[in-house]
Amino acid sequence: MTRARLRDIGLSVGRLPPGPHNAITDVGGVRVGHVTLVSGEGPLRPGEGPVRTGVTAILPHAANLFREKVRGAVHTINGFGKVFGFEEVRELGVIEAPVTLTNTLNVGLVADGVLQYAIRQSPEIGVRTSSVNTVVGETNDGYLNDVQGRHVGAEHVWQAIESAASGPVAEGAVGAGTGTSCFGWKGGIGTASRVLPGEAGGYTVGALVQSNFGHPRDLTVCGVPVGEYVQPPGVSEGRQPEKGSVMVVLATDAPLSARQLRRLCVRAAAGLARTGSHYGHGSGDFVIAFSTAFRIPHRVSFSSSVGTGDLTCTQTMLSDEARAMAWLLPAVVESVEEAVLNSLFRAETLVGRDGHTRYALPVDEVVALTKGRGSSR
Repeated sequence: MTRARLRDIGLSVGRLPPGPHNAITDVGGVRVGHVTLVSGEGPLRPGEGPVRTGVTAILPHAANLFREKVRGAVHTINGFGKVFGFEEVRELGVIEAPVTLTNTLNVGLVADGVLQYAIRQSPEIGVRTSSVNTVVGETNDGYLNDVQGRHVGAEHVWQAIESAASGPVAEGAVGAGTGTSCFGWKGGIGTASRVLPGEAGGYTVGALVQSNFGHPRDLTVCGVPVGEYVQPPGVSEGRQPEKGSVMVVLATDAPLSARQLRRLCVRAAAGLARTGSHYGHGSGDFVIAFSTAFRIPHRVSFSSSVGTGDLTCTQTMLSDEARAMAWLLPAVVESVEEAVLNSLFRAETLVGRDGHTRYALPVDEVVALTKGRGSSR
């Protein structure tokens, strides 16, 4: 069977319908770009290769994010990771640069690449106005990749940002998911979306994941514990600690505050749990969320005939008691669960450094088990 998405082979999770592309880009204005780096083979040569890595950029809109910020939030499920820029988002509740994902040791270089991009777009940064906060997430692809080489440079970051597009999103072993693993199989990038009922505002929620987590025996697909029956070749039968990680990026067009967006972030953990994750001791599990409902102009001084003042903006947000809130939370859970499964179903077998291999999930076997033991959720 070809590497198809979950719904393409007749399986689904949850009750809410997906958007037209079943992707984070179903949220209007959101764009995603990848740069995939694959080169070399054979023994690891630290700093040289083999290379199995990349970078993924998620843009809330196509305009200048520093000058037109969006509401944002972050959440740490388990903090064994090296994310960048989270504290300012917690404090101010805004995203003001493209969100990027990469591997653990490449975070600093990717952050610098985004910084260079932002300054090129807005030369006033640090000169006539404040600095800019870049947000970078990571998981460790060192099993397949020469992680010490830090092969993602500024030029790759710029390419990912500048090539970011709406519409269908490439999944599996692409971008930041090139060298990652999931439940002992080849993982990578996955995405999904959900659309709320019309009486709840018809808002859209989209999720994109960089999957690099999970013990093989815990894998659950559509509620069926398939990991008990299908194991990756060469994986020990013994119980090993979970040391993987996952990055989750959430987008919505619902008009939410930063506090409300964090509430969405917290629900991402439930979506991960449905796939079999228990957020092990060595796991770095992080969530980033933003709303595209309105843009926040950068605070600048301006002169007029009546003196000097500051720009202000008025925004109307959903009440916590709004009907939409009751739907947004399960929409996150469903889209995160399906995004993880799409990352597995779309990924192909990849051989990395020292002959290390992550095999593609055997979709035919999984489908047989799932359809034979239960129905899709």
